[in-house]
Parts: sequence; C-alpha cells; structure tokens
Amino acid sequence: MLIGIGIIVLGFTIIGLDKEPHGFGFMGLTLGPIITLIGFLFQFYAIFKKPETK
Repeated sequence: MLIGIGIIVLGFTIIGLDKEPHGFGFMGLTLGPIITLIGFLFQFYAIFKKPETK
C-alpha cells in the first residue's frame, strides 16, 4: 500500500510541476492525472486482494 501512496504523491507532484498557467499543460491535464489514477487503482488492488491460503 505504501507503493500506491507513493505513486499518488508522484502524480500530484507532476501536476504541480506543470509550467503552464493554472496547470493547463500536458503534465497537468494528462500525465499527472493518469499517474494518480494508476496509484489509486494500485491501492484498490492492494486492499481487495485476498491472501493466498495453503
């Protein structure tokens, strides 16, 4: 789950690094949100994955 949190923070950081006004560049509108979404999907997988039982 810590990896997922790191990916989410990375996505928000990429959004904040966009040089365009109000974040309307490629990094703020496309790349950052995609990375953030991947982080949230990773979190959902980590929460709902059932552990293997032997």
